[in-house]
Amino acid sequence: MVRPPLSAVLSFNGGYVDTMGFLALTGLFTAHVTGNFVTLGAAIAQGAGGAVAKILALPVFCIVVLVTRLVDLRLERHGRSALPILLSIKLALFVAAAVLAIRHGPFDQTENLASIVVGMTLVAAMAIQNALHRAHMATQPPTTLMTGTTTQIMLDLADLLTGGHPTDAVAVKSRLLRMGFSVLTFALGCACGALAFMLSPVWCFAVPPVLVIIAMAVHLAAVKPLAT
Repeated sequence: MVRPPLSAVLSFNGGYVDTMGFLALTGLFTAHVTGNFVTLGAAIAQGAGGAVAKILALPVFCIVVLVTRLVDLRLERHGRSALPILLSIKLALFVAAAVLAIRHGPFDQTENLASIVVGMTLVAAMAIQNALHRAHMATQPPTTLMTGTTTQIMLDLADLLTGGHPTDAVAVKSRLLRMGFSVLTFALGCACGALAFMLSPVWCFAVPPVLVIIAMAVHLAAVKPLAT
């Protein structure tokens, strides 16, 4: 049975959650938090809603990444695998966001306490994803931000087309395939996030917990052969 790599599942999740959050929560980026500086400026200039969540997103993201790393290091010192535990915490956050969104949504273009709490819960969950990628999947393409990945793809294509760095051709092709697949799954996640929001601006929040469960299953399936 062919299983998707964990990075592909997380890339799909990154695209889905960021798109869903942007559409459902007055333009909030839950994974690519620096993008909120742009949408915050637009919200202020146009008098639109969502300013509070956009202001809170970066400090919440930073605090969660810091705490995640501290937990990661503590577990590492005790000889425990941190990745399943971090995925479990991320699952709990997604479930909490889904429950709140289903109960209090759909959210309109004016902020309220419920929409802010849902947004920050999603930001916290995606902060964990960003942190675990850096700590445990650094050799894999990023799962939440495609700008650097797309730049590297174009550079690798240029090298292959011109015959540059011929001694690294095999490594370049391998990296190109990995990064191309990451961008493809992220884009597919974005499309599915938009479609899910169009079908139901409330029940679209129920999909991320399922994606984390799939990610956990993929991880367990990958480490089980190593244990045996």
